[in-house]
Amino acid sequence: MKIEKDSVVTLSYKVSDAQGKLIEEAKEPMAYLHGGYGNTLEKIEAALDGQQAGYQTTLQLKPEDAFGLRDESLVQTIARKDFPPGVKLGGQLQGRSADGHEQTFTVIKIKGDTVFMDGNHPWAGKELRFSLKVTEVRAASPEEITHKHVHGAHGHHH
Repeated sequence: MKIEKDSVVTLSYKVSDAQGKLIEEAKEPMAYLHGGYGNTLEKIEAALDGQQAGYQTTLQLKPEDAFGLRDESLVQTIARKDFPPGVKLGGQLQGRSADGHEQTFTVIKIKGDTVFMDGNHPWAGKELRFSLKVTEVRAASPEEITHKHVHGAHGHHH
């Protein structure tokens, strides 16, 4: 089966920086609903469209095609006294960006009475190399299409 809108694509992947240094390797295959549902990067979908199981490719994506450019307004500080107890360096918190949108922030530094948090994706601003191998392609179920994501193994569980 060819990869097209409303197909479920299962793939294994590695993510490296632009120089080829490994950043992440999937321990388990990832499955996503193909066809503009926002379940993977647009450039990955475009590269896989029309392909089938067994297809392999390596894509080098600029930051704006991957996890975006860094937005320094998403680096914020908070007084340690206003910080929830038990959160440590590398921990994540839900908060609001300057424009009021819900945002996940990662604690990047704790210095004295100040906690520094970053709302950027850890890979924002980086050129990344994605090594992909399609392991399976199947038609999505009506429920997966309605919910706009994959269910079951390697997908979303309700």
